[in-house]
Amino acid sequence: MRLTSNRKDQWRIAAAVLLLFAPFLGGVHLFDWDEINFAEIAREMVLSGNYLSPQLNFQPFTEKPPLFMWLQAVSMQLFGIGEYGARFPNVLAGLCTLLMIYDIGFRLHGQRMARWWVIAFLGSTLPSFYFKSGLIDPWFNFFIFSGLWFLIKFHWRTNGIKGSDLSRNPWTYLVVAALFSGLGVLTKGPVAFLITSICLGVYWMLKRFQWFIRPLSFLLFSLGVALVTGLWYGAEWLVNGPSFLIEFTERQWALLTTPDAGHGGFPAYHFVVLLLGCFPASLFALRSLASRSEEKGVQRDMRLWMIILLCVVLVLFSLVRSKIVHYSSLAYFPLTYLAALALEKMSSKSWRLSPFFRFSIALLGFLYFVVSVALVALGRTPEWLYKLTASDPFARANLEAVVDWPLIAYLPSFLALVLLLAFQLIYHRRPVKALNILFLGQALWVQLALFFFIARVEAISQRAHIEFFRSVADEDAGKTTYKFKSYVPMFYGEVQPETGASTQSRGRTQELQRTIYVSVKEGRQEEFELEWPDAEKLYSKNGFHFYRRAAARSEQP
Repeated sequence: MRLTSNRKDQWRIAAAVLLLFAPFLGGVHLFDWDEINFAEIAREMVLSGNYLSPQLNFQPFTEKPPLFMWLQAVSMQLFGIGEYGARFPNVLAGLCTLLMIYDIGFRLHGQRMARWWVIAFLGSTLPSFYFKSGLIDPWFNFFIFSGLWFLIKFHWRTNGIKGSDLSRNPWTYLVVAALFSGLGVLTKGPVAFLITSICLGVYWMLKRFQWFIRPLSFLLFSLGVALVTGLWYGAEWLVNGPSFLIEFTERQWALLTTPDAGHGGFPAYHFVVLLLGCFPASLFALRSLASRSEEKGVQRDMRLWMIILLCVVLVLFSLVRSKIVHYSSLAYFPLTYLAALALEKMSSKSWRLSPFFRFSIALLGFLYFVVSVALVALGRTPEWLYKLTASDPFARANLEAVVDWPLIAYLPSFLALVLLLAFQLIYHRRPVKALNILFLGQALWVQLALFFFIARVEAISQRAHIEFFRSVADEDAGKTTYKFKSYVPMFYGEVQPETGASTQSRGRTQELQRTIYVSVKEGRQEEFELEWPDAEKLYSKNGFHFYRRAAARSEQP
């Protein structure tokens, strides 16, 4: 008998996605670098009509394949070029992700566990936050996890493992797995295939080198991935030659072996990110890992696969020299799955939280409360931070931004405290209600934090920079920065294909016949003025100095 997920629950998930993720996407400027980087590539696709080859500054961009930017470009065609159009694709990623994990949980464990998995994902900080961003990772992770899931189903189907709906022909599962994995490669690169392959290899070793997927089947899967990705890579090669593949490979190697643009970190960086950033699911996942598996058949096997995926992501990206928060975001899937197993056991009263775990929840929850309070308090009295930023003139100048922090901005702090108290007080008598309050309340906290904090933080860190280039967007002029990397001049300066984007890719002598607008960070203005003595200073604001160098007059013969 084929299992069908509860349609009412699916509609509830869709409504929750639209309610939580779709509103206010355009309320805050895109953040430098990644959000603006991808949005600018999509904007240039829309303006130039060149969807085959990603471009940045209307020059070939070889760091990422184009699939996510294609989605953004389509979204910008619907909603206009701007923040909403850049971020809306991840609302769809949220819908696809939550419907998929609900369906998997329903088929493997039943409705109660499926609901807990969705609640764990929605009610954890970073997993919920990412669906309101313009980052590439929500779609990348969805494709990787989907590809792995259908490979697992292929394994169960071909080896006669019972316990789930496996009514399809096994080769259907293999083809769909190759399709999703190929889309993952087209989203961010071959690391999608690498992660899947490592997971398969670890499972093979744990099964004492028994061929659960035969070499020929894996070869066919690999060929399927190559076919999907080759539809674009092949076309790119035919039109523009091998330059993209060569430069892309060099860039990926650089990310693996060197800290990217200062994004270094300590070895346990991603462990800390997941523990704090995925609260409260991270603690319940630890509770699940600390207990012996009580599942059997496909349930037991799925738990093993999720532990493997979690460990592979943690180890792989701990070895990578560049440490960025979203690198380990694929771990949100196995982490919330393990948390959902624990939540399902607790809701059925099979498990209880020990005093240690309840103390851990109180400790991390209190940390959220303290950070929320501190952020508003420091915003209202920034002079407290002046001594800490004495050695960084740019950061100190950022703090001069005039930002209103009303008392109502303490609301997320108040909510965090209420959630902790409510959970601790009613857990013994009504554990299911207490768990719902904790997770659904945390989902609400994320939305309130985004509403009250993000726009104000953005106003301090970059708004003056964006406002300047927006003010000169209509001018046919060069727009650039001086000795710091930023995509703001391109996206918010609305550079056009015929004029080029910024002088970041040009020499100064090549730009003498054009007016140029330049932003300079605090501390470098004297150096800039010596190098560009003919530049006119327009004004300074919040750590940025803005200059205009007029086009040189051509001499008459």
